[in-house]
Amino acid sequence: MRHVGRHAAWVTAGASLLFAVAVLVAQWPLFTATAQEAKRFEYRIIEVLPDTQNMQTKLNEFGANGWELVAVSMGNMTEPRLIFKK
Repeated sequence: MRHVGRHAAWVTAGASLLFAVAVLVAQWPLFTATAQEAKRFEYRIIEVLPDTQNMQTKLNEFGANGWELVAVSMGNMTEPRLIFKK
């Protein structure tokens, strides 16, 4: 009789172990790290007339299309260059 009880205990332990392994395998994607793609940016440089209204028009135009102003350079010292990133 002891032999039957020991056998049942081993069967129960084995079934429990298989169940635990099955649960871990089902959740495996949660534990694996996925590589993240590096962010890629696009840049645009435009020269504008050096008056406030013209610059504001260009800033609003590019901003409405998803561009972000990241720098202003003076180019040849008379025409500002607006540098955008998206």
